[in-house]
Amino acid sequence: MTGLFNRGCMLLLCCFFSAAAHAQQLYELPAGAETQWISLENASGAKGKGGIENKGAKGHAAEWIKPGERKVIMDYDGAGVINRIWMTIIERSPASLRSIYIEMYWDGASKPAVAVPLGDFFGIGLGRRTAFQSALFSDPEGKSFNCFVPMPFKKHAKIVFVNESKHNQLLFFDVNLTKVKKHPQEIAYFHACWTSSTGGKPGDDFEILPQVKGRGRFLGTNLSIIPDKVYGDTWFGEGEIKMYLDGDKQYPTLVGTGTEDYVGSAWNLGPFAHLYQGAPIVDKERGQYAFYRYHIPDPVYFQTNCKVTIQQMGGGGRDKIRAIAKAGGKVQPVSVMTQKGLVKLLEEPGYPDLSDDKFPADEWVNFYRVDNYSATAYFYLDKPENDLPPLAPLEQRLKGIL
Repeated sequence: MTGLFNRGCMLLLCCFFSAAAHAQQLYELPAGAETQWISLENASGAKGKGGIENKGAKGHAAEWIKPGERKVIMDYDGAGVINRIWMTIIERSPASLRSIYIEMYWDGASKPAVAVPLGDFFGIGLGRRTAFQSALFSDPEGKSFNCFVPMPFKKHAKIVFVNESKHNQLLFFDVNLTKVKKHPQEIAYFHACWTSSTGGKPGDDFEILPQVKGRGRFLGTNLSIIPDKVYGDTWFGEGEIKMYLDGDKQYPTLVGTGTEDYVGSAWNLGPFAHLYQGAPIVDKERGQYAFYRYHIPDPVYFQTNCKVTIQQMGGGGRDKIRAIAKAGGKVQPVSVMTQKGLVKLLEEPGYPDLSDDKFPADEWVNFYRVDNYSATAYFYLDKPENDLPPLAPLEQRLKGIL
């Protein structure tokens, strides 16, 4: 985790988190640091106040949260860094994990820096649980939620669990933090947002992170895709990631080469889960895919603004794409990979149309399409609030999940 921090960057969160080149040793004892755990057994995290109920015999390990109820699980005064969050609930269906969401507020802000469905926040989209481990999140057996993202604050932190599911939820949790008297220099606040798109026209890029203003660092994303059934077994993952930084307009500074490439793999993608990149869900039968990529060894900084998108683009053969168009699917061919090289259709208006038999029949055709995309974007920002839209309503969050 020390790779998250650079000595010359404002993201140096506190004195005991050093740059990778001068990492804190496990045996070092930072002056004034104090460990606190917040849970239902010690809601304040205060010294000597844990496990008081039922004379210390597991008197308040969990609590029922009713449908429609908001439960404040952390309301903490002071400066510190959240190091780990763990929780689990009793009913973990995909609908519940999209219906429940968590909010995080820093330093008295009125708007949450984090407002994300529970399952999506903890590293995998689609509300599907599967065992995995990454540098920032883990789920050891497909039934719990762990987050290891450092979250600093100067004077106050609040976390809220919001149950919009149809079920009473038995909630267990703990939030582990380090209390400090004062951060030695400026900090960046942790933010996360959830976006989705199920409509639009071919050529519309999906916004993983809508434009956010300020100075910060894009930490990464988990991305979920439910391909529209009209596209059959054609591949959806030709879309390139694009990161618009510090005034980029029409074209970005950072661009990838394809969806499976962005998560460190290649064609004929299968499931895997590594530290910084993974595809925990590759379900070709049900048509559901979930990926993640975390920019820890390869940081993405921005000074004034940042926007992250991915193209909705797939690939397949000419005849399959013809059949998709005939069935009402949204398609727009953009290039053809031939034995002589790539034909850039958008720059060659005189090239034969897809319906023309002169269009190559046995070559790979990249084409714009429209599928069900959703993503959680994680980032640090130099202020406790962002200017992004609020979390989408429940009906939109559940599209394609039920």
